Amino acid sequence: MELITSAANPRVKALARLLERKERERTGQFLIEGAREVERALRAGVELELAFVRDGALTPEEEALCRTLARLERLRLVALAEAPLKKLSGRENPAGVIALARLPRRSLDSLTLPPDPLVLVGVGLEKPGNLGAILRCADAAGAHAAVAVGGVDLYSPQVVRNSTGVVFSLPTVAASEGEVLAWLAGRGIPLVAATPHAEQLYWDADLRGPVALAVGPEHEGLSAAWLEAARRTVRIPMQGQADSLNVSVSAALLLYEALRQRRG
Repeated sequence: MELITSAANPRVKALARLLERKERERTGQFLIEGAREVERALRAGVELELAFVRDGALTPEEEALCRTLARLERLRLVALAEAPLKKLSGRENPAGVIALARLPRRSLDSLTLPPDPLVLVGVGLEKPGNLGAILRCADAAGAHAAVAVGGVDLYSPQVVRNSTGVVFSLPTVAASEGEVLAWLAGRGIPLVAATPHAEQLYWDADLRGPVALAVGPEHEGLSAAWLEAARRTVRIPMQGQADSLNVSVSAALLLYEALRQRRG
């Protein structure tokens, strides 16, 4: 196995630029860090081009993944010393496995949904931690798809990490506002928009049939276009002095209320 020891290695410097959104969009490539994240990408059919492994002690999970990766045809493994590993990592404490992958090409039309789909729509989320967290909530609550409109890109290192890799396993698409609203209307999926100005409490809304739950950024909320397109708007009651919840908390409440109702 090839070993790279210097963070100044030209290949390492080139790949480190993939930590920036513009470079990911330019090359169509991105980095996946962590054994759990790489394994979920692999199972979801994400195309891996190269895998980097720490030249040193690995966790049992990382060792098991490396054995799996070593059996894959046309996938080369490269060992990295600690300095170049840190150069490619988006974490304070780098994981022992980092993969170079092709960006998944997913579209709204590629989504396969059941007759009564539960879809989560995150609009204008600028914090990757929030986007990753709502994807975890959507996956845990059994949502059939998640859609990101504007905001941070789906395959930033922080989104991949905070979603624990479910950005790959949960059908997840990035699309524009117009595309999503037209797609929901064309599929006959009613939109339920969360806003503190709604009269109806979220647990009083019927979420049992096909539904798309839309949440927006904490400070601005959803725009008028989303509120006007919504079949209904709902709010989460706030009893104390705080005037907003973290968007991932709001998404979790809505998703689990939908799950509760769907379980009868």
